[in-house]
Amino acid sequence: MGELGENESLYSPSRLPLLAHVQAAIRAHHVFVKNVHYIVDEGEVVIVDENTGRTMPGRRWSEGLHQAVEAKENVEIQAENQTLATTTFQNYFRLYDKLSGMTGTADTEAAEFKSTYDLDVIVIPTHEPIARIDMDDQIFLTKLGKYKGIIREIKDIQAKGAPVLVGTATIEASEELSYLLDQEGVKHNVLNAKQHEREAEIIAQAGSPKSVTIATNMAGRGTDIILGGNWQSFIEDVDSVSPEEMQRLKSQWQVKHDQVVAAGGLHIIGSERHESRRIDNQLRGRAGRQGDPGMSRFFLSLEDDLMRIFAGDRVVNMMRAMGLKEDEAIEHKMVSKSIENAQGKVESRDFDARKNLLKYDDVANEQRKVIYGQRDDLLAEMDLLEAIEVMHHEVYNAMINQFIPPGSIDDQWNIDGLEDELEDEFKVTMPINDWLDEDRRLDEEGLRAKIIQTAIDRYHSRREQMGEQDAAQLERHFMLQSLDKHWKEHLTQMDQLRKGIHLRGYAQKNPEQEYKRESFELFQMMLGAIKSETVQDLSRVHIPTKEELEALEAQQRENAAHMQMQFEHDDVDNLDSNVNSAAAQPQPQNRSLSGTAAAGAAMAASGSNANEPNPYAGMNISRNAPCPCGSGLKYKQCHGKI
Repeated sequence: MGELGENESLYSPSRLPLLAHVQAAIRAHHVFVKNVHYIVDEGEVVIVDENTGRTMPGRRWSEGLHQAVEAKENVEIQAENQTLATTTFQNYFRLYDKLSGMTGTADTEAAEFKSTYDLDVIVIPTHEPIARIDMDDQIFLTKLGKYKGIIREIKDIQAKGAPVLVGTATIEASEELSYLLDQEGVKHNVLNAKQHEREAEIIAQAGSPKSVTIATNMAGRGTDIILGGNWQSFIEDVDSVSPEEMQRLKSQWQVKHDQVVAAGGLHIIGSERHESRRIDNQLRGRAGRQGDPGMSRFFLSLEDDLMRIFAGDRVVNMMRAMGLKEDEAIEHKMVSKSIENAQGKVESRDFDARKNLLKYDDVANEQRKVIYGQRDDLLAEMDLLEAIEVMHHEVYNAMINQFIPPGSIDDQWNIDGLEDELEDEFKVTMPINDWLDEDRRLDEEGLRAKIIQTAIDRYHSRREQMGEQDAAQLERHFMLQSLDKHWKEHLTQMDQLRKGIHLRGYAQKNPEQEYKRESFELFQMMLGAIKSETVQDLSRVHIPTKEELEALEAQQRENAAHMQMQFEHDDVDNLDSNVNSAAAQPQPQNRSLSGTAAAGAAMAASGSNANEPNPYAGMNISRNAPCPCGSGLKYKQCHGKI
């Protein structure tokens, strides 16, 4: 039997949770790929950052997606996280009074820096002229043909004595290429999120002659690969190195360095183009640093995602018309230019998505400032009495409006309903009907003021019972608890609103304006709920009377005395146990037990019937005390055995 009935729709309101699970399962199975978007490490699904190639432990996808991936990989399904706070990087960076940065690949994103942060991008000339040679891309028909071309290129570079760094977009691609290199007998190292523990060791020797390193984007940014290898890595784990040994290592490194320079420096091979030109430029930048020689080239195939989606039919038709074989490639500036244009389209699309997200987050950011400001005030204020009184006015006025409409006559009033609601919501009993009978001149305004003043007077009275310090602490606790709870719920509602707001465009409405309007309404409702809940909690909390406090203190003293007596009994029991154990040693003078003890021992030895009731259950007997039956065993081992 399935989850749905025979004529039941998956899109019916009662089945929306099931629809969300189905959508998460589809995305987990058909969109998110193992060793591309995530890895499975020690029974846990760990997200992989597509831009850096590094794992992000502790990060989890929301809306049940992470749980769907865990179910797909047959690992333990953990509880779903709830968002406690959220912001975009853009609004987070805007919190700083001064903003600046330095990177080698910002020039391609200069327009975004200007529009988002109002920052200009200035290009600083390199310290040494760039000696790296960037070769044109080679395009193959299939991915396998591309890999064959990469392996041929690696072998040619190794024959010259130069090191090779092969950059891949995903963990999966790095492992595929590693397998093919193993088949060809080419020694190499693999650096991806699964081998991040060996990162320093692999990078240290990635510039050695004839070395081959396959790496994801982990080695694509901020990595300094020294030509000839890093000789200092050999002495890091050694406590003391003699000057002669250090000089010998330097001399060996210099020979290797000169050999690599003569072979053309570090050679960079990209196994595919990324969607962003910045990431490609970061990979190229591993070679030719500080004026060193180097070379870079990208190998592509028509099966690559970027080529398949953006390269256009003209390039594909041209290659097929030329009758190229699987492992043959074409190389032309026109093709490289076409690919860069495709990357520009992707970057433009991503920029529009970020800009659109920022527009919506700017609305949430204003609400975020209000809530965090109120929270800071709550923590800083010593006395919240004035704020609590204002809340009483607002909350009681809102409730009265439901039963006594503003500007209405007394025939339209529902006094009985108001009395019941006050009792249910705030545990306040007000004889409003009696007030009206006693004073016929009591109009709507006067009645409203009397109800609110009575509630405030009641709260002042309860506050005096609590004491100034305890009352302030309780007020702060209730307000913070309510604010945090409703803010979490509000974030979830805002997220759901943003996901569906684009559909308003079909009704010829501006989604952005609709989002602002509805998010403001949600925010107002949240503030009202916080105030109402705080007033309710303060009205409902039980304040013990003087008599109750005295009874409680007496009970605590009695419990303390009982515990002291218990401890003393336990000490005596332990002493008796020691005496009994000593008396139980074999003694030829006396081998018999008393009649009661023997009967009890026989009962314990035969095992008392589990179905028989415990005759001592009603007595307050310590579990370590001797059993009253006289068996000589402790109560917990005899009749008190569980």
